[in-house]
Amino acid sequence: MENREDKRKKVICDLLNDDMYVPMKEKELAIMLQVAKEDREEFKKLLDELLMEGKIQLTKRGKYIKADAAAEKQCIFGTFISHPKGFGFVEVEGQAEDYYVPEEKTNGAFHLDKVQVVLLTKSKGKRQEVEVVKILERGTEKIVGTFQKSKNFGFVVPDNTKIASDIFIPIERSKGAVDGHKVVVELTSYGGENKKPEGKVVEILGHINDPGVDIMSIVRGYDLPMEFGEKVMNQAERVSNEVSEADRAGRLDLRDVVMVTIDGEDAKDLDDAVSLSMDGENYELGVHIADVTNYVQENSALDREALKRGTSVYLVDRVIPMLPHKLSNGICSLNEGVDRLALSCLMKINKKGEVIDYKIAETVIKVNRRMSYTAVKKILEDKDEETIQEYEELVPMFQQMEELAGILRAKRKKRGSIDFDFPETKIILDREGNPVDIKPYDRNTATKIIEDFMLIANETVAQHFYWQELPFVYRTHENPDPEKIEKLCLFINNFGYGIKTNKEEVHPKEIQKLLTKIEGTPEEALISRLTLRSMKQAKYSVESSGHFGLACQFYCHFTSPIRRYPDLQIHRIIKEQLRGRLKENRIEHYDKILPEVARHSSEMERRADEAERETEKLKKAQYMQARIGNCYEGVISSITSWGIYVELPDTVEGMIHVSKLPGDYFYYDEASYEMIGQDTGKRYKLGEKIRIRVDDIDTMTRTIDFGIPFEWEEKDGEGTNEISSQ
Repeated sequence: MENREDKRKKVICDLLNDDMYVPMKEKELAIMLQVAKEDREEFKKLLDELLMEGKIQLTKRGKYIKADAAAEKQCIFGTFISHPKGFGFVEVEGQAEDYYVPEEKTNGAFHLDKVQVVLLTKSKGKRQEVEVVKILERGTEKIVGTFQKSKNFGFVVPDNTKIASDIFIPIERSKGAVDGHKVVVELTSYGGENKKPEGKVVEILGHINDPGVDIMSIVRGYDLPMEFGEKVMNQAERVSNEVSEADRAGRLDLRDVVMVTIDGEDAKDLDDAVSLSMDGENYELGVHIADVTNYVQENSALDREALKRGTSVYLVDRVIPMLPHKLSNGICSLNEGVDRLALSCLMKINKKGEVIDYKIAETVIKVNRRMSYTAVKKILEDKDEETIQEYEELVPMFQQMEELAGILRAKRKKRGSIDFDFPETKIILDREGNPVDIKPYDRNTATKIIEDFMLIANETVAQHFYWQELPFVYRTHENPDPEKIEKLCLFINNFGYGIKTNKEEVHPKEIQKLLTKIEGTPEEALISRLTLRSMKQAKYSVESSGHFGLACQFYCHFTSPIRRYPDLQIHRIIKEQLRGRLKENRIEHYDKILPEVARHSSEMERRADEAERETEKLKKAQYMQARIGNCYEGVISSITSWGIYVELPDTVEGMIHVSKLPGDYFYYDEASYEMIGQDTGKRYKLGEKIRIRVDDIDTMTRTIDFGIPFEWEEKDGEGTNEISSQ
C-alpha cells in the first residue's frame, strides 16, 4: 500500500508530467497544488527527495520540470567544498574527479552544503565546470573561530581556512566574548549578495593562548561529542561491575585456558585476548573479544550514542571514547585475573597457515597476564633474561605465537597482501599541552603478532557469515582508480621501478612487489606514501566486495567493539545466529538498518581520521616554532606548482615556496614531477635529499614554511643538528 508521502509525491509527478504543465517555481507549485502554509516545509522536503531520486528536474532558473533522459544526465548531486578565493568544488560520492564551481556560479552555496548542479561547457584541459542550481541541505550549522571585537559589533575569523568569509556577530549576540576568544558560532544567516554570513556566539572555549583551547577548537570544529548525556551515564552506572552467574549460563567456559592481553603500556580498554596451544602439528589459536553487546542493548541510550559517535577518536592529548569509561575501562575491559564475557573465534591452523577448522562461540574467560608490547618484545627479540624469568611459564606460548604469526604473514604475502610500514610517531606533550618531543612508534614482533592474529580472526568471521548468506557489515577496499595507478607508474619510472597492470587493473601482488623492491632505499618512505595515496579508502559495506589491500575476498571488523560501532553491530548478529534467533523478522530488520549503519560508520571514521591529523599537524607546527632558524636534512615528499614539500626524519612536513628557491625562475614539470629552473636547468626531484631552514610557522593554518639555507648557515654549524636530537 502507498503511504501518505508516496501519494503526495505521485500527485507532484503527475502534475509535472502533464502535457499542459508550464514550468513553475516552488511557491507557484504550492499554490497550484493548494498546499497549506503549515505544510510548505513538508512540501519542500518532498520536492528535494524527488530531485534526489531523479524523478523531477530543476532548471537553471529554479523551475521544476519532469525528468527526461537528457535532463537526467545533467542531474548531479554532491557536496560543495568552498575555497578561500570564492570558487569551490563539488564532490560526488563514488566519483574520483570532483567538479569545479566558478565563483559567480556558487549561487549562495556554503561549505559542505548538499547541492544540485548542472554541467557547464567544459574548458579544454580543465576539470568539468558546473553551476549550483539548488541548495538541498545546509552542511554547516556551527563554526569555530577567533572572535574580534569592534565598537558596535564583532566578527569571527573561522579556523577552517576553506571558509572564505568572516562571520558577522551583532554585539548583543556575542555572549560577552572579547578579542582573542576562541568561540563556537551558530549560523543564523548564510549571507548573500555583498552580505556576510551572520551568527551568534553559543560557546566560549577560552582565550586563544589558554592551555588546551587549541585542541578543543579542533574538537568543536569537527563536532566531536565530548560529554555523555545523563540518560547514557545513568545506564552505564547501572551496569554491574562483575560477571553474574546468570551471564555465565549457557556459555563455553574457557577460564582454565591460558590467555593474555598484549597492548601498549598506557592502554586501558583491553578488548582482545589471545591464547595458543598445539594439537599435534596444528596450532589452536583463540582470539577472544570482549562481549560488549551483553551490556549495550540494541536501541538503548548507550547504543544510540555509540552509533552516533561511530568510533573512539584518538587525539594527541586525549581519547574521546565511543562508550563511557565505566564500560570501556571496566566490565568490558579484559582485565587480568577477573571473569569476563567474550565472543571467541577458536581456530585450528595448520603449518601452511590455513584455517582447517574453527568455532565461533559465546564464552566466559579469565586473562592470566596483562602483557605489554615492550615486555613481549624483550622476551622474543631482545632475549632479556630478567623479563624471560618474570614470565617464565608463558615464554613457550609466546615463541609459538611468533612462529604462527610468521606463517600467517608469509601466507598473506604470498597471495599479495600489501603491508605499508611507515615511520609513525608519537608527540609527547608537557602538562600545559606544549609539544616537547616527537618519538617514533616501535612496530615490533609483539605488535605484529597481534596484527596477524586479529587479521585471521576478522577473515574467518567474515567468510563464515558470507557463506551463511545473512545480513552483515563487511570491511571493504575497492581496487584503485586506473588513472591514479597510471600516474604512480609514471612517477616510479623516475626511480627505475615499474609495476605490471592488466587492462587498467593492478593486482595487489604488484604493489607488494614494488614495496619489497624499495625496502631500505632512500626513496622507500616517499614511494610508499604515494602508493598509499593511489589507493581508495577502505569503508564499511553490507556487500562483501573484497579487500584490495589485504588481497582477500572476505573481511570484517570483529575485534574492537569497545571502540568501533561496526564491530559492536556484527557481534549482535553473531550472537543472534548462535542462539538460533535470526529468524525472518530479524533478518528483515538488519537488512533495513545495516546500509545506514555502514554508511554512517564510514563517515564517522573519516571525521575521526581528519580530526586526528589536524591535531597532529597543529602540535608539529607548535613543536617547530621553537626551532625557527634551525637547519635540517629532509626528503622532498611532494612537488606542486606553488612549491616543494619536504619531510623531515620525524615526519614533520613543511613547504619551500617556489619564490624562495634560489637564483632562478622555477616551474613545475608535470610529466617528470620535477621543479625545474628555467635558466640554469637546476632540478628538484621527488625523493631527493635536501637541506632546509625553518623560516616561519602559522599555527592558525597549521603550516610550516621552509627555506634553503645560505652557505654561511651551513658552515657555522649553528642549529644544524638533526631534528631527532633536539
